[in-house]
Order: sequence, then C-alpha cells, then structure tokens
Amino acid sequence: MRIEDTDRQRSTEEYYDAIMEAFDWLGLEWDEGPYRQSQRMDIYKESVNKLLSSGAAYRCTCTPDQVNAMREKARADGKTPKYDGTCRGRYDKDPNVPFCLRLRTPDAGETIVDDILAGEVVFENSQLDDMVIVRTDGTPTYNFCVAIDDIDMKITHVIRGNDHLSNTPKQVLVYKALEEPTPNFAHISMILGPDKKRLSKRHGADSVLEYRDRGFLPEALINYLVRLGWSHGDQEIFTKKEIVENFSLENLNRSAAIFNPEKLLWLNQEYIKSADGDFLVESLDTGLKERGLLPDLLTHGTRKGIVNELRTRSRTISDMIDGARFFFENEIEFDEKAASKFLNPENSGLIMKLRDELTKIETFSTENVKSVFHLVMEEETIKLGKLAQPVRVAITGGTISPGIFETISLLGKDRTILRLNTALAKIDE
Repeated sequence: MRIEDTDRQRSTEEYYDAIMEAFDWLGLEWDEGPYRQSQRMDIYKESVNKLLSSGAAYRCTCTPDQVNAMREKARADGKTPKYDGTCRGRYDKDPNVPFCLRLRTPDAGETIVDDILAGEVVFENSQLDDMVIVRTDGTPTYNFCVAIDDIDMKITHVIRGNDHLSNTPKQVLVYKALEEPTPNFAHISMILGPDKKRLSKRHGADSVLEYRDRGFLPEALINYLVRLGWSHGDQEIFTKKEIVENFSLENLNRSAAIFNPEKLLWLNQEYIKSADGDFLVESLDTGLKERGLLPDLLTHGTRKGIVNELRTRSRTISDMIDGARFFFENEIEFDEKAASKFLNPENSGLIMKLRDELTKIETFSTENVKSVFHLVMEEETIKLGKLAQPVRVAITGGTISPGIFETISLLGKDRTILRLNTALAKIDE
C-alpha cells in the first residue's frame, strides 16, 4: 500500500483517511505498508545525489517564463514543445538563484516500453523532455518518486490506466539512469460512461465511500469493477476467492470498459438476495437509527422477517431501509395521490370489515391473515386487488410494500388495527 502524496496541495489527511477507510470497507488488505512518499524524502534525496554524481541529472536555473518561451518557439518552428537543454553542463554557484533538477534524456535513440497488453510501444528520445525530478522548492516530482519507490520496493508489475502510458518512458529513463531493472507494465483500458466519454460525476463516478453510503455492498462493488475490465467465460458473479484464483493479465480487455449503473444495481441486488440475514438486520438497524427511527420497536426476529421480505425487491441497502420505514414509524405519512384514490367512502366498508375480522384472530400469522382476506373477499364477491390496495395504503401510506399478508403479520395485530382505524378516520374527514 503506497500513498503517493508528494503534491502537498492535493494530499491532505482527509484524503489519506478516506483511502484507508475505503480499503477497510472493501476488505482489501495489503502485505506491506502503508508507505507514504511524504515520509520517504531521504530515500529520494539519496537517488538524486547518485544521479547528480553520475551526470545523469543537472541543475536548471531557467524560470517558468523562460521554459514557456522555449516551448512556444519550438511549437512555432514545428518542433516538439519542450525544454531546450539550456542548463545542460552549466552550474550556477550563486546559492540565491533558484533551481530545479532535471533528468538528462538521451538526444537520440528510443525508449521502448514492452507492455503486456499493448505490446512494444516506442518513444523517440528526441520527442521527450528533460523532465524535472526535483522542483525549485526541493520536493521531488511524481514520475521520479514512483520510479524510486518501484526500485526500492522491488516492484515486478505496474498495472494502471492507459492514460498513464505517456508517463512510462519518463520512469523508464529513471530506472536506466540508476542502472536498475524495469518492471513489467500493463496499461489497462479506461472506464467510459454510457456516452463513450471519460467517466465523470455525471455518469455516477462517485467515490468508493459514496457507494457505501448509498447502500452498495463491498463484494458487489469489487465484483463489478473487476468484471468491467476482465472476463472469465460467461460468469458474472464471483466471490473474491474465485477472482483471485482465476484472474490473469491476459484476460484483461483491451478496449475501453463502459460503466453501466443499472448493471451495478442488478449485481448489488443479487448480493443482497444471498446476503446473511443477520448482516441485513444489522444494516437495517444502522440505517433506521440514521433516519431517527427506533429498530427495537420490533423484535430481532420480526426485523429479520422484514429484511427477508424486502431483500428480493431492494437494489441497495438504502432501498431496503426506505422500504421498511413504515414498519417503524408511529405515525405514517400518506401519499396524497394514493390516499385520494383508495381511502374513500367506497372502500370504507371493506376496510372496516377486514379490521373487525382481523381483531378476532388470536394467532396473528401470515396464514391466518390470508384466511381473513379470503373470507372478506368471498363475502363481498371481490378480487384481492380490490381489498388489498386500500388496505396497503391504510397501513403503509403508499401503494408499494411486500406481500400484503406478510406485511400485516410483520406489522403486528395492534399496530395494524390502529392504522386501519386512522385510515377510516381520514376517510370520515
């Protein structure tokens, strides 16, 4: 685990904590670290001194305006806009003149990146800049630090997005300048939105912790992200163990992956369907408390029954919690459109008759509730929908819930009767 935090403006403790929290939630562990580049400056300084001693690096006192002018001139001449090497072989002894350190790039020849996926990628050295390895404020740059870390940590494989391919020859030049072996590289495809443009917030590109807060399960998110750029036959759902056992670089996709929020939601629902019941109860309890509701209003066994009813219709844990709210509210809020349609004098008699029959039940089970419904339906010569929908609005406030028999038995006799009476009073108003 390596935190690349040499950019002081963008690297805050908040970002660091978020990274660690995300890995912890995902259940992803590491064998070494975490290492922080900001705490490894002595290692980078040692490598800088080696490069200066060998002549592979040099001090550059050119100002940013001077470097920009060099690039503009090169662009005007139809050449690659880059630093022109003015300070090569020159050493300004005046300590008051700010300087950066640059890596000397060979003037001729090629730097070759042998990529596992893309094959041999050739960069002409004449097109490469003498890159800055240490800024004027003394801080080392990203491309230099990661190369030194790779050497020090004996990294064998670097797997990253192909938007980093342009950085790779710069890092290869650092390995070569220090006479160190080059790691194996695999530059994988980018993730694009449904419109085939680079993934952004408008496509749903949230942080890992935002997905957690929206009710996604870590196993589902890992499964989806792995399958975005990799395949193993037609299998869609993998345990982490199966991913580890079957993963290979050769099966990575070479074309860009398309992020599909609906596919992620489907996958998350599949994981919720098969999740441990006690885990779902714990997740429900946490979400209810965050919404100011009391889980202990119902027993653990009843709450488990609720999540078992909701798991097949919930795409996220948040969906499940929202779907369960009415079980834990002392006073439900009626959807006005639903109430207007179903809580009316025409249905008042049906609701009243069902209430009276439910009151007679001694064992308030799903089967007994079902029997009462069928009794009222038979006596009134009506179908289930004619009775169930007004009752559903009366006890939940809306038109959507688990099965009406299961919902009533889980809500319990006293609370069901109370809500039916509240609905009847609303009709009378």
